[in-house]
Amino acid sequence: MSKKEIICTLGPKSLNKNFLKFSNKKISLLRLNMSHLTLAKLKKSINVIRKSSSVPICIDTEGAQIRVQVKKEKFLKLRQILKISRKGDVCLYPEHVLDDLKIGDVLNVGFSNLRIKVIKKNKDALCKIIASGRLENNKGVHLENRKIKLNFITKKDLQAIEIGKKFKIKNYALSFTNSVEDIIKFNKLLKTENKIFKIETFNAIKNFKDMLRYGNKFLIDRGDLSKDVKVENIPLVQRNLFKLKAKYKNKKIYVATNLLESMLENSYPTRGEANDIFSSLEMGASGLVLAAETAIGKYPKDTVIFLQKMIKTYNKANS
Repeated sequence: MSKKEIICTLGPKSLNKNFLKFSNKKISLLRLNMSHLTLAKLKKSINVIRKSSSVPICIDTEGAQIRVQVKKEKFLKLRQILKISRKGDVCLYPEHVLDDLKIGDVLNVGFSNLRIKVIKKNKDALCKIIASGRLENNKGVHLENRKIKLNFITKKDLQAIEIGKKFKIKNYALSFTNSVEDIIKFNKLLKTENKIFKIETFNAIKNFKDMLRYGNKFLIDRGDLSKDVKVENIPLVQRNLFKLKAKYKNKKIYVATNLLESMLENSYPTRGEANDIFSSLEMGASGLVLAAETAIGKYPKDTVIFLQKMIKTYNKANS
């Protein structure tokens, strides 16, 4: 039976000597998420990790995603008006997205059900709130009615990769991998390094059968994927992806998002979470990924310990 891996995302609650020393021999990869890191913080984080942990680092790119940047986070009510501009209180990243917006576009922002509709467009975009929710900085934005062409990687990602190479980092993840072409480009960029391709869009699901021939490691990010696929269909999609992978014995799929969401606040998991983790392992997951649980959760160590217990339970049941 192959060893099941645990990947942990580092953040304010875990990027410290205490957690990093704990990580040794318990965790397979320490993930640094470029969507929430500046290039300066990336360098600092690598140095902090290397002082206390021998666990390999994985740089996770921003990839082809729109994000919102806000100066002041707030709750937006139904029918409220919001202005998106280049240098105002609310901006979009990458910057060219603002130019590409059209009247009638619907933007789904973050994970609080916030939806806004473009009602007027010139240099700026005037929007109306059509579903209330919290506007938070750096959250992902999903354009519901159409697609805007985005580069598979950002300028910041390229700079992060250069930093990674200087620090001799051997693991990288491509966020929002959409096609075989994206994999080929990323493989050319990182010829000898280990690469994880993240499945978090409808295009990735559609192209996954072909993508399996070009990549060796994939990660199902169920959070962003739920923006393109209805939540009730996520279990079916996850099972179908594992079925497609089944004939490739040397390929790996990791599962991420909401594995232990309740442990952001509580020191113990729910029974549903335990069942979800076991089911993902049964389907053939090579590893499990903790994101918010270890980055900003109150009990980062406890989440890792519980995943270890679940893996042990699974292995015992299948020995």
